Order: sequence, then C-alpha cells, then structure tokens
Amino acid sequence: MGEAPSTTTSGSVAGSATNLPFAVHVIRGRWFSLFASFLVMTGAGATYLFGVYSKDIKSSLGYDQTTLNLLGFFKDLGANVGVLSGLIAEVTPTWFVLLLGSALNFGGYFMIWLAVTNRIAKPKVWQMCLYICIGANSQNFANTGALVTTVCNFPESRGVVLGLLKGFTGLSGAIMTQIYLAIYGNDSKSLILLIAWLPAAISVVFVYTIRAMTLVRQPNELRIFYRFLCVSIFLALFIMGMTIAQNIVTFSRRAYAGSASVVIFVLFVPLFIAIKEELNLWVRNKHQPVIVPEVKIENMNQNNEHQSTNPTSLELDNPNPKPKAKTSCFANVFLNKPERGEDYSILQALLSTDMLILFVATFCGLGTSLTAVDNLGQIGESLGYPTKTIKSFVSLLSIWNYFGRIFAGFVSEILLVKYKFPRTLMFTLVLFLSCGGLLLIAFPIPGSVYVASIIIGFSFGAQLPLIFAIISELFGLKYYSTLFNCGQLGSPLGSYILNVRVTGPLYDREALKELAKKGLDRSAVKELVCMGNHCYRSSFIILACVCCFGGLSSLILVIRTRKFYNGDIYKKFRDEAQIIAT
Repeated sequence: MGEAPSTTTSGSVAGSATNLPFAVHVIRGRWFSLFASFLVMTGAGATYLFGVYSKDIKSSLGYDQTTLNLLGFFKDLGANVGVLSGLIAEVTPTWFVLLLGSALNFGGYFMIWLAVTNRIAKPKVWQMCLYICIGANSQNFANTGALVTTVCNFPESRGVVLGLLKGFTGLSGAIMTQIYLAIYGNDSKSLILLIAWLPAAISVVFVYTIRAMTLVRQPNELRIFYRFLCVSIFLALFIMGMTIAQNIVTFSRRAYAGSASVVIFVLFVPLFIAIKEELNLWVRNKHQPVIVPEVKIENMNQNNEHQSTNPTSLELDNPNPKPKAKTSCFANVFLNKPERGEDYSILQALLSTDMLILFVATFCGLGTSLTAVDNLGQIGESLGYPTKTIKSFVSLLSIWNYFGRIFAGFVSEILLVKYKFPRTLMFTLVLFLSCGGLLLIAFPIPGSVYVASIIIGFSFGAQLPLIFAIISELFGLKYYSTLFNCGQLGSPLGSYILNVRVTGPLYDREALKELAKKGLDRSAVKELVCMGNHCYRSSFIILACVCCFGGLSSLILVIRTRKFYNGDIYKKFRDEAQIIAT
C-alpha cells in the first residue's frame, strides 16, 4: 500500500500520488478479489447451456440420441471430476490454475465450435467426447482458483461466500444466454464460440487479483455480504423476468442488447461496493495503523506453535527434549487422525468414515438431482406439455437453483452461528425435500411439474454449497483445493448409474410397450417416444428411494458431528486473524 502524499506537494502531483496508491490498494484488496471471483464464477457455468446447443451438435454431426447422451455424460464427468485441478493447486500459485483453466476452456469449446460449423473434418465420437470433457473440466480450475481462495480469505464467512459464488455459477447460463442473444442473435452455434472465449477472457483479466491474502477480521463483514446478496437477487429476478418475457414476446436485436446491457451493469455493481469498502480500509489504515504480525493462509496450521500461550512453545525451554516416536504411514492415516476441524492430510480425509458417508449422500443426492435435471424436457414432453411450457420448467429450475445456493450459504451460516444448527442437518433436510420433488414427477397431477421444478432446482442448488462448506469445516483448509474437488466425485458416478443405466432403459421399456400395443416394433420408428404418466413412474420411484437413502446416510453424519458443531468452529480463525475495528 502506498504512502499518503506529503502536504507540501502540489495539488496535481498530490492528486496523482494519492490516486495511484489507492488504485493499487483496491486491486490488491480482498473485496476487489471477491468481485473478481464473482465474475470468474459467472463464466464457470457453461455446462448448464448444453441443452441449448446440443441440438446443433446432433444435427450438424448426424448423431443419434444415444450418442448425444454419451456426450452429455462426458460433459458431466469433466464438470465434476476436479481432482486434477485440486492437486495442481497444491503445488502451483492461483494465477497458474486460472490460466490453465482458461486455456482448457478455450481449447475444448473452440474445437467443438469448429466441428459444429464444419470448419474442420468431422471428428470421431471419442474426439468430441474428449473436447467436451476438457471444456467442462475447465470450470473446476475456476472453482479451485476463485472459490477455494476466496473461502480461505473469508474463513469465518465461508457458508455465505460459497452460497454467493455458487449462486453466480447457477446464474451463469442465463447470463451468457442474454449476452449471446445481444451479440449473435438466435444463432445458437455462436453460443459455443461465446462459451469458448468469454470465460477464458475473464480469467485472464483477473488472473493476478485472485490470491490468498492476510487473514483480516472485519466486524461488519456480514453486512457487506448482504449488499452483494441484494445485488445478486435483483440480477436473478431481472433475468427471470427477461426469460419469461422473451418466451412470450418476440424481442428485436436492440431489445436483446438493452437486456444484456442491464445484466452487465448489475454484474459490475459489486465493484462499486468493493471500492467503497477498500476506501474505508484505506482511510482507516492511514489514521489507525494496525501493528499485528501478518498471518499467511498457507501457514495457518502452524501459527499456534509460535504463540507464547501455547504449551508446545514451552518445549523450547527444555534443554533435553524427548525425541518424538516415529509412527508408520498406516498409523498416521487410520489411527492418528486430527480432531474434526483441524487440518487433515488428503489421505486422512479421503479414507475417513465422515468422508465415506458424505460420498454416499452426495452420490444419492446429486446423482438423483442431475438425473431429474437432464430428463426434465422429456418429462414435460411425455406429460403432453407444449414446448414453451417446457422452457418455463427449465427457467424455473435454473432460477430456483440459484435461490437454493444462496439459501444454503446465508441461512445455514446464520443458523450455525446463532443457534449452532449443524450444516450436516440442513444437508439432510435438503435431501428429504428433494425426495418430495421426485415423487411429484413419479405421480404427476395437473401443474405438479411446476412445483417439482422449483423443489428439485432449489434442493439441487442447495446441496453443493453445503457439501463444500461441510468438507472445509470437518477437514480444515490446508488441502481444501483437493478435498472439495474429491467431495463431488459421487456426482458423475450417480449420474451415470441412475441416468444412463436406470432411467434411460426404463423409459425405453415403457416406449417399447406402447409400440407393441400398436403392433409395431423398434425398426418401425426413428425415435422412441413414450407418452403418459407411466413413462417415468418406475424410474422416479427408484430415484426417490435412492435420495431418501442418501438422507438417512447423511443423518448418520449429523449424529457423528453433533458435538463438533455444538462448539465454536471459527474460534481459531478469530484468534489468528488481524483485527480491524469498525
């Protein structure tokens, strides 16, 4: 941070000297880093747009539905297997993670665009699967670079931070849709090109501003996050209104440009909030400098050893300390585990009972939710809803996905801090809520799909922030970049088994039964279509049972961690943080 200019300096020079250090202070500040993370996460949800451009892939490359579903699986696989980005983040700085992610994003989606627009020879199916897997996997690098770093910068507000950042990811598809309509019109092939260059450009622009910083505790922190929350809620409601209006009224190119301009302006409102907070800190630091030793994020687990009040420091006064007994790797991983909330090693966390239970709950919860989301269009078609109504289902699901993420972040944080309400219990309740949405599809009544879309969207959105927060609380932040990526591995596995192996075949079986009643066989029709309430009944009863089992598994984790959540889980961060008065 720069020095205040001397009073003897001339006005013009003083002005430039004041502006430059403050500008540097803003760019290097926590709040500007948080704003940059919002924008990076806004570009990290391109996978939600697959349903928009998948028809172009199918028609341009001559794929059947089975091949397209295979591409969809590899998209989910790439989006959810982020172990590689986590391991890279353990040994490289944040800027490298973001740059690598932007390169993968551009490379994967740009190759898909070249193939769809026939600018290159038709790729083999495995090549297209590789391209979409690489492009989708890039979002894990954005998650690891922006989300993990921001959680480490605001450890006492991690639930709120996770809710906000994942909320912007949830809105990502809708935001990019508004921008692409303004730039390219209704040319959905160009949407793939936008997905290729826009998220990559955002990461490159903010690559050096997102980094781990000195721990600072601000008493008014939550109040600032509420301002960001209000901005994001307004953005979500505006996009929902525009989406509904665009489905009812035909928009001109100028109207699309006006809508996109409002979206972009609202996206930059958090910048003004960040500048205001950095200005407050700038003025406060000039008048009341805080003389506290800096505590770096990467050394958080070692700080207690250097405090004079810690009994371990007294060992230095002993001239003949006893040598510590060596323990085997097996003992360290399985027997000598830290207390919950302390920093686990990667193996200690992955092989713990708590992580195993969380994996089962994630498999059941996210697996069933992804299956419902992927089949929502077909569900509407089988129940006889028109195309516009089906789009409304998708819009409802997307918006309530956002509200679920925000709810999981803010409400779980308030309940945890004020009432010691365990985040694991909220995760359990969300899974049971999801069961209700699945049953509404299994046993549909008029209008029930609207309610099911809201319930499933809300519960699906709420699960990820809760899972990420629980992992950070139980296993510490030292290896969080790897552990939070490992924590969602159950999602693609659940999606593959429940969607590809269960829901798809059961739907095809019902469709074949309908053909048999008409005296036809599979060769008589080009596409298998099932119409009626029975089409998804069996599969969604199974999904509801699986989700309920996940909720019961999560209840075991609630019982195991109740003592931990009854304590003060943020105490060590308050002790280690540099304190700034209001």
